[in-house]
Amino acid sequence: MWKPEPVSLRTRVYAMLSMIVVITFIGSMVMVCYTFRMEEILSSITEKYLHTFQTAESMEAALVNQKGFVSYFFLDGDPEWLRQLGEYRRIFKEKLHAARLMADTDIQLKAVERIDQEYGAYISAKDRVIAYYEVGDKENGLKLHKEVRYLFISILNLCEQFKEMQVDRIHKAMENGHVQAGKLRYISILVSIFVVIMAITLISFFIQHILEPLRKLAGEASRMGTSAASQNEIKSLSHSVRYLIEDVDQTHTELTKSRETLLQAEKMALVGKLAAGMAHSIRNPFTSVKMRMFSLGRTLKLTETQKDDLDVISQEIRHIDTIVQNFLEFSRPPKLKMQQVSPSVIVDLVIQLLEHRLISYEVRIEVIRKRPLPPVPADPEQLKEVLVNLVVNACEAMKKGGRIVISEEETIERPIGKMVVIRVSDNGPGIPGSLLDKVLQPFFTTKEEGTGLGLSIASRIIEEHGGRLNLTSTEGMGATFMITLPVRD
Repeated sequence: MWKPEPVSLRTRVYAMLSMIVVITFIGSMVMVCYTFRMEEILSSITEKYLHTFQTAESMEAALVNQKGFVSYFFLDGDPEWLRQLGEYRRIFKEKLHAARLMADTDIQLKAVERIDQEYGAYISAKDRVIAYYEVGDKENGLKLHKEVRYLFISILNLCEQFKEMQVDRIHKAMENGHVQAGKLRYISILVSIFVVIMAITLISFFIQHILEPLRKLAGEASRMGTSAASQNEIKSLSHSVRYLIEDVDQTHTELTKSRETLLQAEKMALVGKLAAGMAHSIRNPFTSVKMRMFSLGRTLKLTETQKDDLDVISQEIRHIDTIVQNFLEFSRPPKLKMQQVSPSVIVDLVIQLLEHRLISYEVRIEVIRKRPLPPVPADPEQLKEVLVNLVVNACEAMKKGGRIVISEEETIERPIGKMVVIRVSDNGPGIPGSLLDKVLQPFFTTKEEGTGLGLSIASRIIEEHGGRLNLTSTEGMGATFMITLPVRD
């Protein structure tokens, strides 16, 4: 009777190892595919849905800014109010046009069209109010002005409904992301279980077919005085087992990295939701404050000192507004408004802007400069934000006062060419070596009330300029942040 030939030990070992490699490869490819899917979902949130939401937010802000100008014109008759009203009408029309282009469903398109119709009626009625005021017919103007307010509230509600549509779309995309994350976790668990089962089976196989025969062989060799041969066999087996363990460890490392990627993706989605809420809750009150300050600056007779204080307050309000905007746009690259500007000018502006804050922290600041740095292509506001962040962080680190040194120099790096370097150094407590690699990472902070986004945003802004932000520090001896920017025509 014919019997199949038995499979050799080597063939069986190679077959089991091949299965582990194939399963690991398939699991890795599936996780990579799902990672791309997660990136696609995040892109749809950050690039399209959030942009549409921001357009709706800007449209609402432009509408709110139109509210008081006619009343101001009624009070003092200054035509400047009507000019500013026209400017905000233009902004509203631009945002409305952008919203119409981004509307990709019939419901959204109808909502935009309804806002357009209501706004047309609102503008027409308000122009009639202005006409009454211009000819001195204040009675009819006031009567029609009250009716116009109801149109304003109606349009404002329509804008809010349009924003809610975008929020719902973001929530649905986030839910889809959670579903995809759940599938990825389920597949990861299955792959891990299968790899573990295969590893256990292989170990049992080795014990039964290799280790036990080697043990008996070693005993026989010991009695026969050939221990050297048995040692060679054990060493060979040790190498094989070590290879398998390293393979399993690599698979575990890949799974761990995938889980970290998912956690980071969930953080980014949370940042998007939080930023939207902050923009709605913070920026509108600041808009009202800026309008009131502008009105006070025009109507009150202020001394030079009071004007300087008012300018500093206005700059700080714009600074806070920029911070909120950066937080809102954290999950997408900053929109740079590039122009040729000398970084030395930005350094001087930052020192002037933070003059009162430096005094309150009892911090002295010194600039080391042989001559002003040459102009570089940069966004002045973004570059100012980076320097403000670094100086404020240094002040907060030196709780009992201290000294900050800002040094400027020009250098040449091959093959890039001419570069400018700005170093911001302090004599504070420094940063432990174990934390240096984490300081520029998002969401890492040692402050009780910090968000962990300041330095990561600063690093990304410098990278968008084609430069780099480096950190050197020794615990107890202060820290130095070095900004390097290329000089281009």
